Amino acid sequence: MRHKTKESLLVVCLFSFLLIVIGGGLHLNPTGAFLAALTGTPLIIHLFTVWSRSLSGISPPLRRVAAVRGNDTRILESRDVIRQ
Repeated sequence: MRHKTKESLLVVCLFSFLLIVIGGGLHLNPTGAFLAALTGTPLIIHLFTVWSRSLSGISPPLRRVAAVRGNDTRILESRDVIRQ
């Protein structure tokens, strides 16, 4: 519970930082600064996650792909595919 709360508070702090820095630095109106922070926050979190995984040697997450067997499109079987 504490870990999830800590992560949530860090996201809120990142959003606030981006709102102030981007909004003030680019002289945006409040709506533009809000939208810039709203779109920048998940992007920065994703880039940091990819960067930290590449440094630690953790493989990328598995992707779920649906596979169709034969001509019957009603039967789908999902399988794990690992990017190589």
